[in-house]
Amino acid sequence: MTRTRTQRARREQLIDAALRAINERGRVNVRIRDIATEAGVSPGSVLYHYPELAELMFDVHRTVTDRFYRHRADTVDAAGSAELKLAAAIETGLPSGKDDEVACVLYEMHGLADRSSAHAALMTSLYDREVALYGTVLEIGRATGRFTLSRPVREIAATLVALEDGLGLHLMSNNTSVERNAAKHLVTEYARQATGCATTS
Repeated sequence: MTRTRTQRARREQLIDAALRAINERGRVNVRIRDIATEAGVSPGSVLYHYPELAELMFDVHRTVTDRFYRHRADTVDAAGSAELKLAAAIETGLPSGKDDEVACVLYEMHGLADRSSAHAALMTSLYDREVALYGTVLEIGRATGRFTLSRPVREIAATLVALEDGLGLHLMSNNTSVERNAAKHLVTEYARQATGCATTS
């Protein structure tokens, strides 16, 4: 049991080191020695726990996906009214900026999905959870009489996720024509039209 806990802790250490290395160098430029340096261990120690870099990259993708979603869900859950929950969902769905480490790694790792069914499954799972999160907020708003929905719940929820994903990609790609406040306004304005609620920001 102790050995298992120790191994789990070391793997978590290596995952966090890989996250930092990806942020500094970009996923395609990260090597085992970079992760070892970040973790303060030898390359051999990394290879002991992760004989294949691809396995470590998968665990990084899984970890960052879970962290991103858990932060969103916890923030939405802590908000009071349906309007505040919707505002919280929008706020946490967009990168905070170029220095948003979780968002940076998340977009980097999504690039693996086109040639890996395992990575594609992580993307699909995140998308489904995000749509469900918005769906829950919309249902709460409708049930409490705060929202008058213009379209089916899932359609609105899926559109909100698509908007934040597309705008988020531009924000993380250093597109100077897209600023965060403007991006947030676009998502919020769609939410307002879809819910009939003016106080979503």
